[in-house]
Amino acid sequence: MEKGGDEMLTGTYSHSLDSKGRLIIPARFRKELGDGFVITKNMDHCLSIYPKSEWEALTEKLNGLPLISSEAARKINRLIFGNSVEPEVDRQGRILIPADLRKHANLTKDVTLVGAYRLIEIWDTDTWNDYNEHLDMSDISYNLNGIDL
Repeated sequence: MEKGGDEMLTGTYSHSLDSKGRLIIPARFRKELGDGFVITKNMDHCLSIYPKSEWEALTEKLNGLPLISSEAARKINRLIFGNSVEPEVDRQGRILIPADLRKHANLTKDVTLVGAYRLIEIWDTDTWNDYNEHLDMSDISYNLNGIDL
């Protein structure tokens, strides 16, 4: 698989997990993810898929945290790195999501993949629908400290 282009990871796609916990990654996302990617837990009870370049950038940021003096830094390192996998994509465009990651995001059958610019989030569809229904642009922009959207 060749490296993807410079497009953003955008859009929302609905898929189902099969009985083995495999998920089809949409062709457009596979193209943008390129030769490899990493899946890990997200703090919003979903999963994050990072293209290699974004994973490396995140690794650099986390590497700069003061692990000796900061319990929070140690916790975030454990959460992110201790729960990360580099899945293989099969010929049908599927990846296996390990059971512990499926449990974290409550993934059982119906899932929604959400392009979030630099990464992809994997949500339980009901959880995503509830979360998305309650998103309010005015509340979000206010909490971004003056950033105009």
